[in-house]
This record gives sequence, structure tokens and C-alpha cells, in this order.
Amino acid sequence: MDIRYSCNQKDFKRYTTEETRAEFLIENLFVPETVTAVYSHVDRMVTLGIMPVNETVAIDKGIDVWHNFGTDYFLERREIGMFNVGGEGTVTADGVAYEMGYKDCLYLTKGNREVTFASKDPAHPAKFYAVSAPAHCSYENRLLKIADAAKKPLGAMETSNKRVINQFIHPSVLKTCQLSMGMTVLDPGSVWNTMPAHTHERRMEIYFYFEVPENNVVFHMMGEGQETRHIVMQNEQAVISPSWSIHSGAGTSNYTFIWAMGGENQAFDDMDEIPTTALR
Repeated sequence: MDIRYSCNQKDFKRYTTEETRAEFLIENLFVPETVTAVYSHVDRMVTLGIMPVNETVAIDKGIDVWHNFGTDYFLERREIGMFNVGGEGTVTADGVAYEMGYKDCLYLTKGNREVTFASKDPAHPAKFYAVSAPAHCSYENRLLKIADAAKKPLGAMETSNKRVINQFIHPSVLKTCQLSMGMTVLDPGSVWNTMPAHTHERRMEIYFYFEVPENNVVFHMMGEGQETRHIVMQNEQAVISPSWSIHSGAGTSNYTFIWAMGGENQAFDDMDEIPTTALR
């Protein structure tokens, strides 16, 4: 497991491009028959990529659960949310199978002991992108389709940020301990996400960019509002955003991204907005 320790905003000002990418960027998430896992000490969030092809892959494959989490199994004290961004697949949690198509979402609560992943067609394998947060209480497992999501249209074509926020794992849809996840889809011709930029002191955020067309990129903005930096991101990459950092981006094309948050507050409007003209 790749472990990332917390970076503070004062030290971050001196980071080079290489140091910034090494600290916050998550690359190569989907490796055949493998669980790729990044443990961030920012709110102890874990980002995973699972790509079963011919095998059924367990959630803890290649992970020393006791060494990393001090528990007997992965979800003993954690909850997890996941999206399938590949071909059709199946997630089985304690004997219950959940069939997941493209962009379907699954929430698994604390206490699921055995979780496995499989693809329906090895020629078109599933790609499960997941984020896990610590949890102190249990609710219910739930499979969520796009129709189940709470939708919030935002932006306009005139400002190049017309988009729909799909809230899947969110208080308006289902109960969780602290995890929130959703998917934002930008209209063709729109490239900006999350404007105006903001921070939220009470929670961190992870962005996963996908449906980025070939030969295109997303310039992900981060850092304090008065001293921003950027990371150039490609398709199917994720980025960790501490509570003190903005998290916004502009692509060379429209794209889709999955956001995941963990922290003390799940309220959607718990934001400290920064006027666009005040960014530096």
C-alpha cells in the first residue's frame, strides 16, 4: 500500500512540480488482477483501483490489513463507496452479489467481512474506483443507479462550466458515517469544474478524472486561494485535496469526475468560497 503523509500549506509553497505530483497525484489505478491502494493521512482516506480480468479479486489482495489498519479485515472499522468505470462486473459482499454496469455506484457499510470483485467479460473488464473512510457506525449496503442520484444542475455555457452534479453517497440519498461521493458530468463545450473555487475546513476531498478524451488533459488547481498551484492530470487519475486547498480544474475538453469527501460535515453548502477574481 502506498502511504501518503499529511502536507501542510506552509511547506507546500516550496514544493517543486515533481514533489507536488508525488504527494497528491494518484496514477496507474487500474492494473489487471490487482488492488491498487493509496492510504492518505489526510482524514485517513484510502483510494483504491480494482481491475479484475480473469480472476475474482478480493478487496484486501496484496494488503496487510493488520499492519495498515490494525483490524482483522478491511471494512471492520471502515465504510467504502465505489463506481464502476469499466465493463460490466460484480461486487460480492458477504455472499450478496451486486451487478454493476458503467457508472453504477455501490456503498458498503462498516462490517462487511468478505468483499470480492469480478468482471463479466475479460475482453471488457470492469474497473472499480473506490474510496474508503473510517467509520464508527454501520448502516446498510446499497446499489445506486444514475436514476437514484440527487441531481443538481449548475453553471452555464457562457462561463464554460455547465454541468450536472450527481449526488450518490450523500445525506440526501442515503445515510453513511462520514463518506460522501458523487459524479459531476460536464456538458460538451464546458471545461471548468467547481467554480467559484472553495475550501472546506471540516473535510477533505479526492477527485478522480475520467472520460478525458485521448490527447487531452485537465489542469487541476490546488493550494491556498492566494497562492495556487496546478497538477496536469490525464484520464483515470485521482488527486488528493487537503482541507486547506482549493480543488478546481479546467480541461482541454469536457470530461467527468468523481468526488469523494470525508470529515466532520456532510452538508453540501459547507464551503468557504473564494471569489474568482481573488485567486492568485
